[in-house]
Amino acid sequence: MHVAIAGNIGAGKTTLTELLAKHYNWDAHFENAEDNPYLDDFYGEMERWSFNLQVYFLNTRFDQILKIQKSGRDIVQDRTIYEDAKIFAPNLHAMGLLTNRDYNNYASLFDLMENLVTPPDLLIYLRADIKTLVGQIHKRGRAYENSISIEYLSRLNERYEAWASQYDKGKLLIIDVDNIDFVENPEDLGTIIDKIDAQINGLF
Repeated sequence: MHVAIAGNIGAGKTTLTELLAKHYNWDAHFENAEDNPYLDDFYGEMERWSFNLQVYFLNTRFDQILKIQKSGRDIVQDRTIYEDAKIFAPNLHAMGLLTNRDYNNYASLFDLMENLVTPPDLLIYLRADIKTLVGQIHKRGRAYENSISIEYLSRLNERYEAWASQYDKGKLLIIDVDNIDFVENPEDLGTIIDKIDAQINGLF
């Protein structure tokens, strides 16, 4: 079983990954932002570091998914390789922060990798509005995220919605997180788990 959690910056992916791993006794695979050598530079000078950052993410995500596929274990994954290629890189390109040359190079690399990647059995998309995202980003207080703009988050949200509406690689569960608190409210977490159980049962 491979369950992946998708969503914008601050949507709650890492927290839900931890909670589901504990509940189901699944192995958790996280996006290790703290060890990313490009993030600080990227948020300080996006145009200069966009290509480097995206290639780093693509490389680490591809390595992670190959390990997941080889493990034979039940996995819950924080963010997918598809988000890098379908949301973040195209957004940077549209903003003029990735040149045509770099974007085409990146897209070609992803196309090669995608042939070796098995999609998750279930994709969970955490949908959140800008107010929720900003609140969560401020709450966790990561220094490199201080310069993230509302416009940047809004652009990403638009692309997440478009991607989710066309997702066809497997089962998709959309969870609106604006009016729930799955950390502090056990009932909210229970509701999410019930929805996941229903999706998982439909896989067999």
